[in-house]
Amino acid sequence: MLKKINDCLAGLPMTIVAGVFLLFDLIPHLAAGWDSPPSLAVFPIDPAWVTVVISGIPLLYLAVWRIVHNPGISKISSALLISIAMFAAIAIGDLFAAGEVAFIMAIGALLEEATTNRAKKGLHSLIRLAPTQGRRIRDGREEIIPADAIRRGDVLRILPGETIPVDATIRSGETSVDQSIMTGESLPVDKSTGDTVFCGTINRFGSIDITATRVGEDSSLQKLIRMVQQAENKQAPMQRIADRAASWLVPAALLIAIGAYVFTGHIVTAVTVLVVFCPCALVLATPTAIMAAIGQATKHGVIIKSGEALEKMGKVDTIAFDKTGTLTYGRLAVSDVIPLQPGMTENELLTLAASAEGKSEHPLGKAIVDCAQTRGLPVAPSDAFRMEAGRGVYASVSGSELLCGNEAYLLAHGIHIGAPVRAQLEPLRAAGKASILVARDGQCIGVIALSDVLRPAAREMVSRLRGMHTDAVLLTGDNPQTAAYFAAQAGITAVHAGLLPAEKVRHLEQLQADGHTVCMIGDGVNDAPALKTADVGVAMGSMGSDIAVEAADIALMSDDISKIPYLKRLSNATVATIKLSITLSMCINAAAIALSLLELLTPTTGALVHNAGSCLVVLIAALLYDRKFT
Repeated sequence: MLKKINDCLAGLPMTIVAGVFLLFDLIPHLAAGWDSPPSLAVFPIDPAWVTVVISGIPLLYLAVWRIVHNPGISKISSALLISIAMFAAIAIGDLFAAGEVAFIMAIGALLEEATTNRAKKGLHSLIRLAPTQGRRIRDGREEIIPADAIRRGDVLRILPGETIPVDATIRSGETSVDQSIMTGESLPVDKSTGDTVFCGTINRFGSIDITATRVGEDSSLQKLIRMVQQAENKQAPMQRIADRAASWLVPAALLIAIGAYVFTGHIVTAVTVLVVFCPCALVLATPTAIMAAIGQATKHGVIIKSGEALEKMGKVDTIAFDKTGTLTYGRLAVSDVIPLQPGMTENELLTLAASAEGKSEHPLGKAIVDCAQTRGLPVAPSDAFRMEAGRGVYASVSGSELLCGNEAYLLAHGIHIGAPVRAQLEPLRAAGKASILVARDGQCIGVIALSDVLRPAAREMVSRLRGMHTDAVLLTGDNPQTAAYFAAQAGITAVHAGLLPAEKVRHLEQLQADGHTVCMIGDGVNDAPALKTADVGVAMGSMGSDIAVEAADIALMSDDISKIPYLKRLSNATVATIKLSITLSMCINAAAIALSLLELLTPTTGALVHNAGSCLVVLIAALLYDRKFT
């Protein structure tokens, strides 16, 4: 009950009411002058009492709660110091001063709450990806059973389009598996007998029988979920700078106030010291600067979920990138068309390949067809079509027998792969490209290579980060050749490839153990644990998975990675602004204390000087909103 009342009083509507009544108390002061008592006859009670009750009760509740629950020196907080000042002002009858310090503290609490709230629905989305059932083969019959009833050693059948419910080994069949949820790979991975498949990945083409090896809580997907949970639990809430300083502010304020009373004999002087000593400007310095920076970032399509992330981004010295969908677009495109038959043009080879792949559902085949259509080439219908999952396709087009597939597929159909063909394949493989061999009537006539596409801004972005003394690292689930190729294109020298989610997390933890402040940038479900583990997680918001966006602290809504240097500069400026505001607030407080000891300030005028310092901090923070960082 007490907490509900406290939450109601600390909310925005009641804080606005408190501010209005404090203004009612200020107006008579201004009309009468500071040397004369104000006329408050129009009010049945002093309006500042309303402010004291509304803003003072949550303040007192917070101070007492920290004394009871916080360990050691953390029992002493800024809330305690301001509560002492509030009661001292009440004791000498200066209700305006009491209400003012409580109200400023309430404003600071609201601003901080507004900047630190973040959505945490990503874990629920991840849990929903867990398969709920499987098709078990027992005594030659299929039976549908719940996923949690699957045991190690059970034989399961996975049809095209189905999600694999456990980690397993393929015992029969060939297929292509979309395992982007685990590795982020842009291409389905060809699998055959003896290969490993992971829970939560999707069987794209052929039917396969698998033997369960890791089930339930031991499966890869469940481990992924646990990693996100554990990383979430590691995230500590932002601690106010004022609270960290309170351990020495409170004793200092009390000692100076007592000393002032002893030497002057005036209790008013002691109370004035307590009022001007209150760290309200200090409390406002961080949340106001962060709110302005978050508003600035939003204008540029960057969503920052917490002030803590913005503060930490200013300290980041290493940025780790995922590849697919982050440095690259995450979509396949034809990169090379290489005819091997004398007199054949690229368009002729592409037309034949597109005609053969016209009925294919494989991403490579669709990319070839899309390229032909983009070039305005005719795609002839096939009289016969047959696909072998993970290997290639056969089609009869205009009386010719066409084969499109990998080297093993053509060899299995008796087609010779000579030295000229292999000479063309080697540089393509070294560049991490997927190669499709095209054969017509028993002869290999060309090679078509496909590749993900590097974002044009990637290289300049990495260069600009290097100019800000920030290192770039590539962490990807793709194969080493592909990773090395794209890293070289982007200007990244530190590359770690073939990583599962847990391995990405280990690399980030090692960087942190070496003393680096690390930012992780990714877009897929598989990046969620890494995004949570890093000091700052940035997700590609437009095309990135909902889980990655929810797991991250910051989202790039336009998928424009050129915003990363902008984000770093904005964060640096925010941290600098916070430090400047803190320094100025401490200087103003020191000057006000000196004036109080000289008896040039009263609690009321001290409260106004103290309020002016708070306004200055807010003004400095507001200037962040319109600064140019691009």
